Formats: sequence, C-alpha cells, structure tokens
Amino acid sequence: MSLFIYNSLKRAKEKFEPLHPGMVSIYVCGPTVYGHAHLGHAKSYVSFDVVVRWLRHSGYHVKYVQNITDVGHLTDDADEGEDKISKQARLEKTDPMEISQFYTRSFYEDMDRLNVLRANIAPAATAHIPEQIALVERLLATGHAYEVNGNVYFSVESFPGYGKLSGRTDQEALQSGIRVEMRSEKHHPSDFALWKKAEEGHLMKWNSPWSIGYPGWHLECSAMSMKYLGETIDIHGGGMENKFPHHDCEIAQSESVTGKPYVRFWMHNNMVTVNGIKMGKSLKNSINLKDLFKETDPLVIRFFILQSHYRSQLDYSESAIKASTTGLEKLHETRRRLRNQKPGTAGFDVEPFLKRFTDAMDDDFNTPVAVAVLFDLSKAVNAALDRSEGISEESRQQSEAFLHTAGTEILGILNKSEQAFDNNNLQIGKKIDGIMEILLEMRTQARNNKDFALSDKIRDRLLGVGIEIKDTKDGVSWSTKSGT
Repeated sequence: MSLFIYNSLKRAKEKFEPLHPGMVSIYVCGPTVYGHAHLGHAKSYVSFDVVVRWLRHSGYHVKYVQNITDVGHLTDDADEGEDKISKQARLEKTDPMEISQFYTRSFYEDMDRLNVLRANIAPAATAHIPEQIALVERLLATGHAYEVNGNVYFSVESFPGYGKLSGRTDQEALQSGIRVEMRSEKHHPSDFALWKKAEEGHLMKWNSPWSIGYPGWHLECSAMSMKYLGETIDIHGGGMENKFPHHDCEIAQSESVTGKPYVRFWMHNNMVTVNGIKMGKSLKNSINLKDLFKETDPLVIRFFILQSHYRSQLDYSESAIKASTTGLEKLHETRRRLRNQKPGTAGFDVEPFLKRFTDAMDDDFNTPVAVAVLFDLSKAVNAALDRSEGISEESRQQSEAFLHTAGTEILGILNKSEQAFDNNNLQIGKKIDGIMEILLEMRTQARNNKDFALSDKIRDRLLGVGIEIKDTKDGVSWSTKSGT
C-alpha cells in the first residue's frame, strides 16, 4: 500500500510522492516563544514528529524545518495590536530577546521530555531579517506589494488565489478585515503587512529601505522555508487555526514571487479541548505542560495524544489520562514478559500485525489504529505466553522487534528499557519540584525582607547547576538550561 495524506488544499486524501524521488522536504510552523508550552503545542509537535518518523522509516531522506517565531506575531494574529513577545517583555520588565531565549529553552525542554525529535533546522525569525527584506523587495518589484508611510503591504487583489486554502471568499475576507481596526492607508481591508514601521519605544526593529521596523508575522515562514527547502516544498504543517490568515498569506506572497506552487501537501492538526470545551488562555483552561508533567509521565501524554488522529479533536480529562497510564503500562508489561520468558516451542506469527500497522500509518498516519494494533499484539502475545508450551525464541524475537520498531522508533511511546517507565521517574520529578518550591519560597521571603544578597545567591547558585529562574507578573517560573 502506498502512503496517502489528507491534503488540506485539495480537501481529500492523495497518494504521496515527493517532488524529488527519495527525498522529502517538510516545514512545520513552530511556536511563538512568549510563554511556556501547553497541551496544544504537544498535540501539534508530537503529531508531526510521528509523520517525520514514519517517512524516515519508509526509506525517505527527510529534511525537516521548524521555525521559532521571535518577532512580528501581533496580539490579534493579524496587523493590529502589540508584538506578543514585546508585550510579555513589558509585563516581565525585561527585553524581548531575553523573553524569546528563555521560552525557547523551555519549549525544547518540554519537547525533549515528550520524546519529540529535533528538526534538522530550527531557524529564528530574528536571524533571517535580510532574507525577509529581500522577499519584500521582490514583491514590490513585481507589483504585488506597496509601501505607505514606511509600512509595506501585500495587495491581495494582485493574487487571484488568495484564500484558496481556507476556502474564504473575497467577501468573507473583506468582512474579516472590517471587524478589526483597519489602517486607512491600506488599499484593501484584507491586505496584510509585510513590513511595519516601528513605533517609538519598540525594541525589536531593524533598518530597511522603507523604515526602521520589523517584518510581518506571515513573512518569516515563506522566507525561511524557501531558503532551506526550495521554492516548492513537499509538506507544510501547522494547526488548523493557522489556515487563515497565516497560511493563506504564505501561499499568496510565495507564489506571487516564484510563479510556482508553494506547497504540494498541506497538513493541519486539530485543536485540544478540555472536558469538551475548547482550550484557551482566555477561558483560563490552558494546560501548561510543565504543570502536567508534575503529575503525569510525559510519555503517557504522548501516548494519550496519539490515541487521537491528528485531524481529530483531542479532549483532555483526568479519566482519559488515567486510562492512558494504564494502557501504556500494559504494553510495557507485555515487553517485560517477552524479555523474561523462557524459550518455548509454539510459533507466533507477527506478520499480520506488521501489515495492519503499516496499512494504518500509510492511511494518513492513522495512529489510533496503529495503537490498537499494538494492543491486539499484546493480547495475543500474552495469551500465547500463558499457554504451557510458550512461544519459540524466534517468535519471541520477532514480537519484541515489532514492539521496538512500532512502539519505540515510530510512535515513540515505549522507552528503550522498561526501567525508564516506572513510578521512580515520576517520584524523582515530584521530589525535584518540591525542592524547587522550597528554594523559590526562600528566595521570595528573602526579597520580601529586602535581603537581595541572599535572593541573588539562590538565583546564581541554581543557575550554576543549570536551573534558570525568572520573575514574571504571574509569579516565579523555572526551567533547566539546554545542554545541562
């Protein structure tokens, strides 16, 4: 069976064949680093991690790029409001670069614990300002953009295909533009910013031919994906909320300068709900991964995510997490029994399970079915081991090899050894959290007593062992520095 992927652009599953035989280029929209990662981030990046793992297992050489947005993403996700990172810097009384660096480290720490493999390239928007300026210049030269008072906008009327990914009609896009405060200098309400002139006091700004300012949010992904993956890429991933305006804008600005299809397969993961209600900061039900990891093993969270298809909603509840904990332990117990069993005589055919697993993954990365296959194998293996004759050494090795390939290498839910998945790790994590809580309380008390020497000593000693603490408007947070 060939690999079929649901293409959001075509709204149908299509047989996947890369642009260049044997090689796959994939770009996934990364986080805007102004806060700690939440469960929605986990769903997206675990889902695309499995996509990359399966493509590599299928024999492709995969070049995976996932960006870091550290400038230009405004609070209304369009062209109005304050830069999210600058706003957070103001709230925490520091500068935007410290904010982006701190939360980038925090993001990777959480992804590492979820067993998410690092992308081949992780470009930051602030490190690619020249490329973004060059792209704006090309759009101006071809008549797809215009400059007004130091701001540069893309003209949606110059690109007839605007909105083809989200399905928004021109009138719908117009109404969407009217609903927000619009700059009168725009030629059309749906025109979007490519470059914005920095207002007084704005710290994130660079020289450009038009003004001292900063790039629009949509620009970075086009500039960086084309730099590292070429003018046409095989797969572009992101959350469904990115279809409009972000991905529609990417398509418009990219295809306007190249005249080529920007992306061959668009993939979008669905949202997370909490007890049936959409998760979001405004609803105060956003689930911080660091808080979640205090009570639950990160691999249980990964397992929980993969029991839902990437295009389906993921509903979080305590009962669902408990069920995932029990289910994952059952798979570990099966592997323990296989490793510890005495050689028997009965044969056990793994091939049907391997075929079903492969068919599931080739069917738009259907991880819920793939997980179900692992449980079916587990049930059959345990039944065979319970019989007096046991299973042969050859069958034991084949069963264990399948669990390793499917569970460890592809789904990433089984550690390389059972010892990594037990209560000891969670208990150790809880003890560390408890120690940190005591130290942070001592530091807070010292600050309240104006004993700043002791407060700074606690901070510096923790930093010396690789733990960075940060004072925010919501209290004190901490994370381990990468490489420690």
